Amino acid sequence: MSLRLGSVMGIPVRIHYTLWLVFLLIAWTLAYGYMPQQYPGLSTLTYWAIGIASAVILFVSVLVHELSHSYIAKKNGLPIARITLFFFGGVSEMTEEPQDPGLEVRMAAAGPLMSFVIAGALAGIWYVAGAAHLPIAITATVGYGALINGVLGAFNLLPAFPLDGGRVFRGSLWMHSKNLIDATKTATRVSEGISLLMMLGGFVAIILGYFLDGIWFVVLGWFIKSGAETSLRQTLVGETLSGVTVNDIMTRQILTVPPDITVQQLASDYFLVHPHGGYPVVQEGRLLGLITLDSVRAIPKEARSYETVAKAMVPLERTLVVPPNFSALDALQRMAREKTERILVTQDGRLVGVVTQGDLMRAIRTRQDLEMKTPWTTTPTTPPTQVQYCIQCGARLPIGTRTCPHCNAAQPQSIDATTSKAS
Repeated sequence: MSLRLGSVMGIPVRIHYTLWLVFLLIAWTLAYGYMPQQYPGLSTLTYWAIGIASAVILFVSVLVHELSHSYIAKKNGLPIARITLFFFGGVSEMTEEPQDPGLEVRMAAAGPLMSFVIAGALAGIWYVAGAAHLPIAITATVGYGALINGVLGAFNLLPAFPLDGGRVFRGSLWMHSKNLIDATKTATRVSEGISLLMMLGGFVAIILGYFLDGIWFVVLGWFIKSGAETSLRQTLVGETLSGVTVNDIMTRQILTVPPDITVQQLASDYFLVHPHGGYPVVQEGRLLGLITLDSVRAIPKEARSYETVAKAMVPLERTLVVPPNFSALDALQRMAREKTERILVTQDGRLVGVVTQGDLMRAIRTRQDLEMKTPWTTTPTTPPTQVQYCIQCGARLPIGTRTCPHCNAAQPQSIDATTSKAS
């Protein structure tokens, strides 16, 4: 849940809802804690004005920090989908990762460097304001801005994902070893070590009575650990699907439905018989759209006996459609962004295949098994053909499994599970 503020350098900027809570928390902490201790004797209104202004400076600084990453990325041809400011700061969302370790180092280092530049500029203003005997409200605000930007820059230099220092560290390892996977694994292990130390320190602080400080360190440690693991998974998936197109993994034998049958007939003849969660709608070889279970649910039960598929389907202009040479990794990312489970593949306006999340997950698992050279164990009682794949998430399951333990999807029992694919 986020609110769009506008665009900078052509990049959409959004604020996550958690940022509003942090904004109020920072303003309140400064107004009732930090500022009265540093600058006693001011009015409550003045303290609140300093707190709010300082919070604004902080988040503008975070935005400039993220824009520095985005500037380097765009200058080197990497598109930025959006910048989102949230609880722990901000993130520049790239639609593709840098393929050069030197570029990753430059991009990551740009953020802390910009924070230090802002800290230096605000420190200069603070010095001049003090020498000119300007109101305390001004010197206190710019002084805190200088301090917090210095802390922000230093904290981001920690060699831990998803902090900038973690990316600089990984890029340096990658540059030395020429192996992105090994570099990411090493950087992830270091990140996990740092996160565990932070959480341990947080628990010690809680025991010693510093409850809020301890909770903050525990949360930051968990955030770093989670971010490192997520970065490793994303890197493994990206490397696994490198060079793979949807043509390599799509389902070619497609079951389609005509647009003129009723929704009730669709349910009884298709959804209740076959294991698929959606079907392309085709008439005389022409692709019209896509009908899914969600489309059926949107039609009231009493209307399903006379409403047609044409009425319930998602029309072609609102359906994800890609060519056969489309990157499988890009397809996976588009599914995630659009919150859909399948993409239609067309060539010259003709439907040639369907790619589902199950297809992509199965391709990832198979390629990782082959790359790591650890295929499943073959025994006389459990030959390698005796496995089935989840029709929803693509996980490998023992033959005869009725419910996937990973996603809780019910599994079909009347088809050959070793060859079925959801479409």
